[in-house]
Amino acid sequence: MKKENNIKLFDDKEVRTLWDADQEKWYISIVDVVAVLTESIDATAYWRKLKQRLKAEGNETVTNCHGLKMLAKDGKMRQTDVADTEQLFRLIQSIPSPKAEPFKIWLAQVAAERLDELQDPELTIDRALEQYMQLGYSENWINQRLKSIEVRKELTDEWKARGLKEGMQFATLTDIIYKAWSGNTTKEYKVLKGLKKENLRDNMTNTELILNMLAEASTKDISQATNPETFTESKQVAKQGGNVAKVAMKELESKTGKKVVSKLNAKTVLAQNKIENKKASKKKQNDK
Repeated sequence: MKKENNIKLFDDKEVRTLWDADQEKWYISIVDVVAVLTESIDATAYWRKLKQRLKAEGNETVTNCHGLKMLAKDGKMRQTDVADTEQLFRLIQSIPSPKAEPFKIWLAQVAAERLDELQDPELTIDRALEQYMQLGYSENWINQRLKSIEVRKELTDEWKARGLKEGMQFATLTDIIYKAWSGNTTKEYKVLKGLKKENLRDNMTNTELILNMLAEASTKDISQATNPETFTESKQVAKQGGNVAKVAMKELESKTGKKVVSKLNAKTVLAQNKIENKKASKKKQNDK
């Protein structure tokens, strides 16, 4: 079963979701839904009591709910009670909340969106743009991030054309590219930024994103020019592509006197942006 974890936003609150490609359906964290609808201090306890009551009543929806591993607040993948959209519609009826109807509408949109995206991949990018804006990323960073998605897809398409396998081989080549230009494997880079399960590219600065795009675009171009026939040859190409970005990075660092590879992550940057925005807003009010 192919699964893809995602974070969706409802009224600026995170709802963990998981897309099952085989069944073509979403599984959604019930605790997150309870937190949104009830605004309970302890949504887990609320759901535990509700589940006990519904089970005692013989509610089949609760019986059919099952657990899947999702990213918890501590950064670890933990077993979480989930329900598909149909089951959630039934469960929501048992939770008195003024947000119930708006949430049902939102839930229906989420269910429909993924099927639309399978037919039109451009919708994926449009919705990614919207989510990044909701999270507070700058417009400039978002533009770079969306471009990086396009560049990455061009590279992975090239790897597929060479008969390389998704998973371990793609991960190995990606590590080689990262190591060549940044001096870090994916894992080392994430440790540097204090990340666990978070997406590394979502936590890169503008300059890091640009250099990584240069590395991946160069790898794709070199691959198309040299036509590597084996995985070993593709690894050599990945290193060459990464080295193109390394040369650019060293040149930039010599001009600025600053290191490009940074410990900064999205959480830190977004927090700084909020503080700066508040200061700017306060100053604007004072000036009036």
